[in-house]
Amino acid sequence: MGIVTVLNTPFTKEDTIDHTALKNNVEEALKAGVAGILVPAMAAEVYKLSHSERLAMLSTVLEIAGDRIPVIGGAGELDLSKSKELLKAYMDLGCKNVLFQIPYVDDSQFRNHFMELAALDPEMIMLQDWDATGYGLSDELICDLFEKVSAFKCLKIETVPAGPKYSRILELTQGKLNLSGGWAVTQMIEGLQRGVHAFLPTGMHVIYTTIYRLFEEGKIMEAEALFEKIIPVLAFSNQHLDISVHFFKRLLYRQGIYNTPNVRNPILPFDTLHQKLADGHIDRILRLENELRTQSL
Repeated sequence: MGIVTVLNTPFTKEDTIDHTALKNNVEEALKAGVAGILVPAMAAEVYKLSHSERLAMLSTVLEIAGDRIPVIGGAGELDLSKSKELLKAYMDLGCKNVLFQIPYVDDSQFRNHFMELAALDPEMIMLQDWDATGYGLSDELICDLFEKVSAFKCLKIETVPAGPKYSRILELTQGKLNLSGGWAVTQMIEGLQRGVHAFLPTGMHVIYTTIYRLFEEGKIMEAEALFEKIIPVLAFSNQHLDISVHFFKRLLYRQGIYNTPNVRNPILPFDTLHQKLADGHIDRILRLENELRTQSL
């Protein structure tokens, strides 16, 4: 499938969504050759956005992307009734593909929440398997939902570790369930070697699409060499989700794509040392992007 980019929410100085900047980011992602867009999700500070802001954001992305690539609407909500309300609104906008981000209490509760959302009949469901400290959803639950719901076509695995789970689920579903890695993008090369179909990182569109293309073309050593150049960047940005949001907003600002690097509170601080370190990493990214663009001419 390729690189499905997860968009940060651009904010104005007045803390409203900057739709012009959002359009800029979508256009840059399309130009880089991404295979899809996910919005709004955790990188978008989704739980700090109102339903109307989420709908407006998704509407803008759908308008710019058109039919060129799939747009996946992030329908994350803790409450089932709010999840259903949001999902219906997304589908009314014409969004055919949705991400279910469901809180986990136990298998029974999770299955019920999933099935009630699936009954609204979206065309394609991506399920988020998120667990920052452990193995996430059981293989049995994933396979049961996959067998019962034909629209459940994609699984976004964000567990620790992710690698063995990629292999197990691919084997259990005979490769028919599309697997993607998100927060575990630090394991991108391992994931590709295990047969993962897609990765859902934030930002660095040109770099990520180039790594994926090189790997798919069989230029494994070149893909690995390029990936190794961004490992220090990932080590810094992946300390915490809030640090990642701060960092990639700052990158988009430095790239001239966003008009501010602003984030929405509450969020962990990004102090002066963070900013200094971030700018060093961003300089590295900008140089690398220029090199890649020059090589492609």
